[in-house]
Amino acid sequence: MPRPLWGGAISFGLVSIPVKLVSATEDHDIHFHRVHLADMGRVRTRKVCELDGEVVSQDQIGKGYEITKDETVPVTDEELQQMPLPTARAIEIVAFVDADTIDPVRISDSYYLAADGQVAAKPYTLLRRALERSSKVAVAKWAWHGRERLGLLRIREDALVLHSMKWPDEVRNPDEVAVPREVEVGEKEIEQALQLAEQMTVEDLGGFHDEYREALEDVIAAKARSEPPPAPAEAGSKEKGEVVDLMAALNASVAAAKEGRGEDEGGQATVHEMRPSKKTTAKKTASARKTPEPKGGKRTAPAKKTPAGSKRTARKRSAS
Repeated sequence: MPRPLWGGAISFGLVSIPVKLVSATEDHDIHFHRVHLADMGRVRTRKVCELDGEVVSQDQIGKGYEITKDETVPVTDEELQQMPLPTARAIEIVAFVDADTIDPVRISDSYYLAADGQVAAKPYTLLRRALERSSKVAVAKWAWHGRERLGLLRIREDALVLHSMKWPDEVRNPDEVAVPREVEVGEKEIEQALQLAEQMTVEDLGGFHDEYREALEDVIAAKARSEPPPAPAEAGSKEKGEVVDLMAALNASVAAAKEGRGEDEGGQATVHEMRPSKKTTAKKTASARKTPEPKGGKRTAPAKKTPAGSKRTARKRSAS
């Protein structure tokens, strides 16, 4: 199990469920160091006091809130911990709502709630089964990282999931960016757009992957072997702002979607799986063409590695 980020209890009426908070997602981004290009030495951030110019150690750094430009009020961790907050060590369920009433825009991070010890097994199961038999989700309040948060409790397979949510006043009004409803769109165009959506419908998102990260790994691996980076992909032919025939574009998109799904002219689908990306196919072909290493000989070109295996490369996993 991943390292717990927080420990407390779910407060469900008079029921208390000891739990540990575990991140439900992983960071697969590639992280870079800042380096001196002349000798590739690390360039680190130094914490310097702007008044005396001295470098400050971590134990000399505290929190301060700027009231005015010339006045800052210090706030200690002890003062924050002693705040009279009922949700300081509890995820307090305050309401239940229908699951389909939750605006996805308000959901930010997601965490698994792991039962903390055998004593938590029964109440944990009780809450999970109650949510399973209902179309509702639980709304909760909890405190973490110096602020009270709004949360959403639901189930994913056999685990309870806590979604951190934005408060209502943290979500901007979309009216300032929405296109006016007076803009006319033909009924045939709407029907064709719906047909395109139907052709592009999939049952599982598991086939999608981060092609940018894979391309970046190829660039870093090539540089680690002192080889030129892969050739750039060809840019699209359309220019920004180019006016197109919307109906023609929709018709062409539907035809392309049908071809991609392997449908014949009668509309019967023969292939339903997502086609592999060109990048994945190219990798498999390149792997099949590799010359086997001679016995007793040394490898002339090292096998491709991800950036995590190379020293002084740009990749670094976050410690968190």
